[in-house]
Amino acid sequence: MRRTLPLRRVIRRAEAKAREGVVVQRYLASAGVGSRRKCDELVQQGRVTINGRPASVGARVLPGDRVMVDGRVVNPVESRYYLLMNKPAGYTVTKADPHAKKTVLDLLEEAPFARLLNPVGRLDRDTEGLLLLTNDGELAHRLTHPSFEIARVYEATVDREPRGEQLEALRRGVRLEDGVTAPCEAELVKVGRRRAVVRVTLHEGRKRQVRRMFAAVGLPVMHLRRVALGPVTLGSLDLGKWRVLTPEELKALRRAAGLPDDAGQ
Repeated sequence: MRRTLPLRRVIRRAEAKAREGVVVQRYLASAGVGSRRKCDELVQQGRVTINGRPASVGARVLPGDRVMVDGRVVNPVESRYYLLMNKPAGYTVTKADPHAKKTVLDLLEEAPFARLLNPVGRLDRDTEGLLLLTNDGELAHRLTHPSFEIARVYEATVDREPRGEQLEALRRGVRLEDGVTAPCEAELVKVGRRRAVVRVTLHEGRKRQVRRMFAAVGLPVMHLRRVALGPVTLGSLDLGKWRVLTPEELKALRRAAGLPDDAGQ
């Protein structure tokens, strides 16, 4: 039988943990500044200060500390948001890009918390489908880092029915200019007149990877959309629309990323 710790001991442990503080990169990520990798870069570039002094990688933020990025105070996030979007083609997946005519945040004008959100990972401008946006930096980091092997499922439309050896080549791994791709699942799901749909499941996320893989085996992609990320699927969400993740979806996503169910919302 599992023993329950006395309340005083639980409080003492929580107080001790608070006194230890939190690593500055994690603090920034949890505050919605960006992914863990992006926050690492900010610290290394000397753009982060703690109580007026430049922060070093691994420095800890203690209760009452004043953390700033580029001279602006960063406060801990009290509420976290998790959105699922069906991204249309033509929108750039970025929070701010002066060269982008349209970004995915333009589709969130009705969301009062849109400025807090960051897209999770990449989705090419010409690619449609499932995109997650959140201010939960730790979850975003785990969903995009290759070591966690979160599945990404795409449906690629090509102009002919693939041959068996082409599908097998995709499954084994394709040699690209940045190395051989990891083995993946590739399944023919639909064949029509002058086109076919192939569903592929990847556990890595290189730039324009699906398109490059198909081109390498002689199957240029006509249309591409992502239909699932981990346990979360696109479902019947209309193109260009978004919705909040359900509690069940969020729990499943956090479990897949190796995090506790409690998202701290």
